[in-house]
Amino acid sequence: MNKHMDRSIQIKAISSDPRLTVLRLLKDPQKNFGHQQSADPAEFGVCMTLIAHALEIAQPTASRHLDILKQAGFITARRHLKWSYCKRNEAEIMEFLSWLGDEISPHA
Repeated sequence: MNKHMDRSIQIKAISSDPRLTVLRLLKDPQKNFGHQQSADPAEFGVCMTLIAHALEIAQPTASRHLDILKQAGFITARRHLKWSYCKRNEAEIMEFLSWLGDEISPHA
């Protein structure tokens, strides 16, 4: 993990229902986005347009949510042709959950 990762950005990222929904949907991209034809959703990532559609929100709104998740390190995004594809960053999510558990555990 980037030791300079701002935990407040990570907490902000998970404090939103739409962003939590994105993380849930991306947990099983094959099940939730198996209809994506441009690239394998599990291997390559899920097109931002499909994520916006799944959330039933406008593309610019979805982009803002995805940008916060990206800043938090919880997703990665890559461009292919004119589209952007998102994947969960499992290592960063697990590291954050471990940190959070250590911070709020009654045994810490």
